Amino acid sequence: MATTKDAKPKELKVTDKRIFTPEGDIREEFRSDIKPADPTAAKPAERPAEKTERPQQERREKNAGPPPGDAERRRTMAERAESPGTPFADFVQQLIAQAYMFLGMLRSPHAPKPTIDVAAARDMIEILNMLKEKTAGNLTPDEEDFLTTHLGELKLAFVQRTKTI
Repeated sequence: MATTKDAKPKELKVTDKRIFTPEGDIREEFRSDIKPADPTAAKPAERPAEKTERPQQERREKNAGPPPGDAERRRTMAERAESPGTPFADFVQQLIAQAYMFLGMLRSPHAPKPTIDVAAARDMIEILNMLKEKTAGNLTPDEEDFLTTHLGELKLAFVQRTKTI
């Protein structure tokens, strides 16, 4: 037995409850509820993070000049591979360590002996290479030397390890 329903469908009413118009003005129905804020009261206080960013900007500006001569930048391989201790270098250092672990040159803390994962090592080297390309011109000389040195070492180790497999 089929029941008959009203032939007329129920109407659906849509109400726009947004406060602002597409142009960014306050809608008429909300003008009495919302008062514009005092622009001087909305000025945010300086955060401690902003204070630490200024010295980094000054260092970048100081390093933005002409590249130092060969005599200034001539350093040993060990000095170039040493981490400069910047947040970027600390981040990259973790990726480098993972790449060395995937090549079996470092033992993972979760495995009793080093294992080689060629695909993961290749991916990590490609990520580091991409970081080098994308940050070109924005790194300090120490950061650039650190990344370039370890990337070269990883590429060499990758070729040596894949030849033996």
